[in-house]
Amino acid sequence: MTHSGAGSSQEERGPSRSRVNVLRWQIGYGTFGVPQAAAPIAFALLVLPLTGSAESGAALVFAMTAAQIIGSVPITRMGQRFGSVGYLRTLIAFRTLGLLAVTILAAISAPFVYLMIAVVVAGLVNGAAYGYMRTLLNHLVDPAGMPRALGIAATLNEVAFATSPVLASLLGAWSPVAAMAVVTVLGSGPMLLIPNIPEARSAPVAAAGSGRRTPVPGAVWIWLFASGATGASIAGIEVGAVSFALSFGLSPAWAFLFALAMCIGSVLGGVWVSIRNRMPGRWKVTSFFAFTTAAFALLLVDGHIALTLTGALIVGWFLPMLDTFYLLALDSLSPEERRAEMFALLRTTNALGIMATSGLLALLGLTAALVGALGLLVIATVLAGVYFTRGQRRRREVPVG
Repeated sequence: MTHSGAGSSQEERGPSRSRVNVLRWQIGYGTFGVPQAAAPIAFALLVLPLTGSAESGAALVFAMTAAQIIGSVPITRMGQRFGSVGYLRTLIAFRTLGLLAVTILAAISAPFVYLMIAVVVAGLVNGAAYGYMRTLLNHLVDPAGMPRALGIAATLNEVAFATSPVLASLLGAWSPVAAMAVVTVLGSGPMLLIPNIPEARSAPVAAAGSGRRTPVPGAVWIWLFASGATGASIAGIEVGAVSFALSFGLSPAWAFLFALAMCIGSVLGGVWVSIRNRMPGRWKVTSFFAFTTAAFALLLVDGHIALTLTGALIVGWFLPMLDTFYLLALDSLSPEERRAEMFALLRTTNALGIMATSGLLALLGLTAALVGALGLLVIATVLAGVYFTRGQRRRREVPVG
């Protein structure tokens, strides 16, 4: 895999490459994920008094991620005519208004359907915002330092994912509306944190005048599917956190334990990625999938709560390793003018996995959701193994000299 167009624009990106700007981006990246991290618990606690069912919170997560899927690619493409930083800030502002509407509607005990509409508004821009946010990092960091920068970002993101459910649970036990208000404020962070990057203009349109877009390699679709599988596993733990708590005879406020176990593992895994600062080898990636699948299977074992927490911790450990690999692979495989779109699709397929698990949880319960997520992980593991095996065989068949 090679970085398309990376070398040709290095000098243009120099002025923005300061440590302060990189740190601002990384913190902004962490706060960007606060609404997604807190929403499963915050939504469940928010609607519990309105509907009497924690699963209704999963329905809100389903609606928000479905909106993200619908809006991801078209909203990303709309931004090609605007400056990337300004467009990103506009998208974050739009999401913030949607979450603010959820907070206000819940405070006045509005009908559930109105909350559903508000979360759809918030979710509509989420994928596109992520695509532009990730693309901006290419203007701030040299390719050689990208694994470390992404590892640190993943660590900060997982800190947010670890603390957000705790915050939602603790504040939600006192006031679900107050918890949602705090989540809304924190989620608006990237509007202020993302630095100005003059060289981050709209991406060039491929084949100007032809209306055609540069095709992407087939490997991109494998990693997009794999991202969906890992998203499903995340949702199995986070969206199912309240259901896990209830199944062990705990109060809903203890739901944060299960998300916290996974996020602690993710923080440790992100630190490991930052220390290594390198692209993982093909067999390491395959082993990441295999261990994640085995650990997730522990969640289906009807045993002690410690076994479930251990499975969540191990799943969390491998998530930043897989996520960093997806980002590096798509960065090197995607045409420059479609990079933001591919990153948005990465977020979208991750959301598809979350939506699938959330839908199964809302309709059929926790066990069905876990079985579905496990099936996707198994398929992703097989695809990764087959892809890397075929790649190795092709290299052996190439004549030397």
